[in-house]
Amino acid sequence: MKNLQEIHKIREEKRKELDIRVNTDLKTREKHILVCHGTGCTSSKSIEILENFKKIIKEKQIENVRVIKTGCFGLCAKGPIVIVRPEDTFYANCTPEDCEEIIQTHIIEGKEVQRLLCKDIDGTKVKSLDELNFYKKQERIALKNCGVINPEDIDEYIAFDGYLALEKVLKEMNQEQVIETIKKSGLRGRGGAGFLTGLKWELTKNVEVDQKYVVCNADEGDPGAFMDRSILEGDPHCVIEAMMIAGYSIGANKGYIYVRAEYPIAVKRFQIAINQAKEYGLLGKNILGFDFDFDIEIRLGAGAFVCGEETALLESIEGRRGHPRVKPPFPAQSGLWGKPTLINNVETYANITKIILNGAEWFNQIGTEKSKGTKVFALGGNVNNTGLVEVPMGTTLREIVYDIGGGIPNNREFKAAQTGGPSGGCIPKEHLDTPIDYESLKEIGSMMGSGGLIVMDDTKCMVSLAKFYLDFTVSESCGKCTPCRIGTKRMHEILTKICEGNGTDKDINLLEKLALNVQKSSVCGLGQSAPNPVLSTLKYFKDEYKEHVSYKKCRAKECKDLTQIEIDVNLCKGCSLCQKNCPVNAIEGEGRDVRVINQEKCIKCGTCLTKCPFKAIK
Repeated sequence: MKNLQEIHKIREEKRKELDIRVNTDLKTREKHILVCHGTGCTSSKSIEILENFKKIIKEKQIENVRVIKTGCFGLCAKGPIVIVRPEDTFYANCTPEDCEEIIQTHIIEGKEVQRLLCKDIDGTKVKSLDELNFYKKQERIALKNCGVINPEDIDEYIAFDGYLALEKVLKEMNQEQVIETIKKSGLRGRGGAGFLTGLKWELTKNVEVDQKYVVCNADEGDPGAFMDRSILEGDPHCVIEAMMIAGYSIGANKGYIYVRAEYPIAVKRFQIAINQAKEYGLLGKNILGFDFDFDIEIRLGAGAFVCGEETALLESIEGRRGHPRVKPPFPAQSGLWGKPTLINNVETYANITKIILNGAEWFNQIGTEKSKGTKVFALGGNVNNTGLVEVPMGTTLREIVYDIGGGIPNNREFKAAQTGGPSGGCIPKEHLDTPIDYESLKEIGSMMGSGGLIVMDDTKCMVSLAKFYLDFTVSESCGKCTPCRIGTKRMHEILTKICEGNGTDKDINLLEKLALNVQKSSVCGLGQSAPNPVLSTLKYFKDEYKEHVSYKKCRAKECKDLTQIEIDVNLCKGCSLCQKNCPVNAIEGEGRDVRVINQEKCIKCGTCLTKCPFKAIK
């Protein structure tokens, strides 16, 4: 148990130790080796890298070197990442075998390991993180501590102004002042619809009852999305502190974080953070000596996408199947066990402490008129720099894809970007200069969602893409309402029919009509937004639908039933490599004869295309 003075002492002493993390001009003999321990790098042996560093340093009896596990640095395409401070040297794609060379060359001899320096998209080697184009247009607020602190060390969080916002709130502000600050900041919920955060807090506070709850929605189910996971892995205490501030402002003493069990590292680190906060007296009774009690528990989700919808999430926390509730009443009036409940997602909470410390005006100046602050995106798909990015609202899609993302691999052409996952829509090439904010995305038929951003090049079939997302939605529908349960299945059947070459013009018209009906009549946000990928691809890529039904053609060659693989008799040399590698023995011919593909046996897997050295197969 720590009192306020002890917390201040920890902050003061630890901050001096950790100044090396952010002050690259510091002249010191001490080195900090930061090793990314986010899920992506961990899967690529970053745990072994960290242990190897510690082992070598111990064996060589090297002093003044610390090895630190951190959260995600963001540039996942270059992982595992190792950064040496204070030089800020950025080493990319490291392996456990590289540790010896980094220690000998960099730490002992004082020279950079040239072969491990990160290369930018143009091939030039960069020496520090700030020199990479990937970071130049980013502004890290929610991700401020990710990749800087050890997420399993509460002292490091405290050193970087951790729990200072909570202290300010408890010492200097009443409930109304906290809520007014959040309202003036213009912060909107980062989970999808973008409801004003301060207004939601105010509505929950105004209900007078004996018990209220604060809930963190960490059920991040969009394919390709990992924003909330990375924040929990890299900076769990910022979410705990923000939930406490929310609890103080609405009059709640209990919080729950609902996180999917598929996030074991995030769950582990958040539980460690809870335990440390309790040990320091930052959770529990009379926090920091003030008349304020608050505690947090973790609730694990089983992976149901529908539980990302706030009322279905509440049902799951209460121990029932995740079915959305009819609204109203809204959770602010009747949530967990019928009590007023405040629900925000991880990224929303990750902004709270910064707003309290820096002021509403500071946050209000970032972003656009109606979309304030920054947004974190999980950038994936056909883009060179895949990873986690945080940019001011209003940054254009072109800037994210080309300036930060480094463009499309193999110099292929940009075709579309999917925002908002299965609930979002496709943004075509003509809207590349669209500012990324709530209103602009809505105008062109997409949505912000939680922040998944999938880039697609010209090899992608948009009809097949719509089918892919409908396949996901059908399997994840809770089945409560008929429009979603039945309507999404019928849409998926029509899309399957079109992709198999059996579609007609009537099917396209029926698909659009059905999508609009499902959108208007489904009970919850999952069903209402499920048709978005269909409607947006019909709006911007209707010519591809027409090609599928009228000419039985898929220009991207993704729909296997509409493609045929043939061998050019003028180019075939009879080498038999294609025949030997065909998994279904669909290629016929003997000796040096020209080979022929049996179309009835061919499964169009494409193996022969990759194996032919003479490019004879088309």
